[in-house]
Amino acid sequence: MPNPDLGVKALFFDVFGTMVDWRISVARESERILGDLGFDLDWLAFADGWRGEYQPGMEEVRSGRMPFSKLDVLHRANLVRMAPRFGLDSLSDEVLDDLTQVWHRLDAWPEVPAALERLKTKFRIAPVSNGNISLMVDLARRNDLPWDAILGAEIAGDYKPKPKVYLAACAALDLEPRQCMMVAAHSNDLAAAAACGLRTGHVARPNEHGPGTGERSPTVPVDVAGSDLADVAYQLGA
Repeated sequence: MPNPDLGVKALFFDVFGTMVDWRISVARESERILGDLGFDLDWLAFADGWRGEYQPGMEEVRSGRMPFSKLDVLHRANLVRMAPRFGLDSLSDEVLDDLTQVWHRLDAWPEVPAALERLKTKFRIAPVSNGNISLMVDLARRNDLPWDAILGAEIAGDYKPKPKVYLAACAALDLEPRQCMMVAAHSNDLAAAAACGLRTGHVARPNEHGPGTGERSPTVPVDVAGSDLADVAYQLGA
């Protein structure tokens, strides 16, 4: 049954994996760029390898070992670090820059745009992603994601799951954490948000990293759990 009485006024969304299918999209776009140059790779493995550098790259910032850098900068550095594993030792700066932009061309999961439109009738909605603002804007324009604002790492100057990312998003909308809900397909993201006082909603993405590799259900307590974003919208009364 719908449970719309949580006192929530704003919904914050994880994006990579929760809202967009990064794996298939990165594989497709990388094949388009590198295939034209004569490379023939396991494109899904290439996408997985690149994504595998995501957390280690951000940890350099979270730990204080390097100053905050936009995710585009980290994505490019991660690409340079992992590319030799795929025989890509001598890509030009132009190609590296083009590849970095594939993260701006990811496709949303099918139900996401319509579900967001429903949720927007009832709540303020914004991404709280580790992606930089220009990246989030490009994904929104590509997929018709009707955000009210773009929040997340760049306005906080740090990366999730650091508390300041969630709290900065609440502050940006002049709301208390209890008035905000973090929606994500990753239980660790939701646990970190809950520790800051936010409500939490889980979206099942069982195939995020390939068939049967994502979270079918949360591994931590949450306020709402849905089979997809449309189901979460239904449970929130939208």
